[in-house]
Amino acid sequence: MKLKSKHLLGLEGMSRKEINLILDTAETFKEILSRPIRVVPTLRGVTVVNLFYEPSTRTRISFELAEKRLSAEVVNFSAAISSSRKGETLKDTVRNIEAMKTDMVVVRHQASGVPYFLTQCLDSSIINAGDGAHEHPTQGLLDLFTIREKYKNVKGLKVVIVGDIKYSRVARSDMWGLSIMGADVSLCGPSTLLPVEIDKMGVKVYSDLNKALVGADVVIVLRIQLERQKGGLLPSLREYTNKFGITKDRLKRLNENFTIMHPGPINRGVEITPEVADGPHSVILDQVTNGVAIRMAVLYLLSGGEGKVE
Repeated sequence: MKLKSKHLLGLEGMSRKEINLILDTAETFKEILSRPIRVVPTLRGVTVVNLFYEPSTRTRISFELAEKRLSAEVVNFSAAISSSRKGETLKDTVRNIEAMKTDMVVVRHQASGVPYFLTQCLDSSIINAGDGAHEHPTQGLLDLFTIREKYKNVKGLKVVIVGDIKYSRVARSDMWGLSIMGADVSLCGPSTLLPVEIDKMGVKVYSDLNKALVGADVVIVLRIQLERQKGGLLPSLREYTNKFGITKDRLKRLNENFTIMHPGPINRGVEITPEVADGPHSVILDQVTNGVAIRMAVLYLLSGGEGKVE
């Protein structure tokens, strides 16, 4: 089986079969990452451009590692030192890059819709590494992979996503991916940080964190973007922590075999306490490891790969 599209723009609208294909393929690549020699020739001769218009550490390094583990030729683009600082348009930038004979473009941009726009300009495969408040599909996939790795199946699990839902691309990819795979998804956060179209998303919504956590299996904690407080969307960080912070005391409401997740970077003591982030039920570092395997799988499948690799 192959992916239907040559691009990965988001998880909304993907089929359960396609998501399982990516997760199953990532299992094989994770096994490769545990070998003494962690490089395979799968994408030898393929040129991948990492086009990052936003600061990023985890996602950019994860993609770069995945590309190099697959033996791809890697070109890293930084907007801070590019001709875009001189007024060059995005379209001109990417068309010049493609004229250098590239095959895949991994793009991260502060504006929603940029990855789709690039599919209209280029023949290369486009991978969305995060666009505005739209989606971050590989983060959603690695979260699904991490959950499935622990519970063997996502279907029927109660998953609570807590925090800044309105501006979070991670929340949207997690929500779509988890719903497609049959999880019971709930969102919880301050009313000022919930999207206006939330009633159309087909998930449960809570304003009381203590109620939302009752019987939950997985809690995905989102980073509070500190600039939201300056914008008047949060009364204070202290009040946010009191109402929506994941603390050790609140863990008592969860199911026994619960899991704590966070896409990073973490604001310790704001959305989550250090003892929870570093506790035995946290899989935050596992998410980072799984991110490389997922991105290897996505690169492989979008390059025309089929099914699992051996």
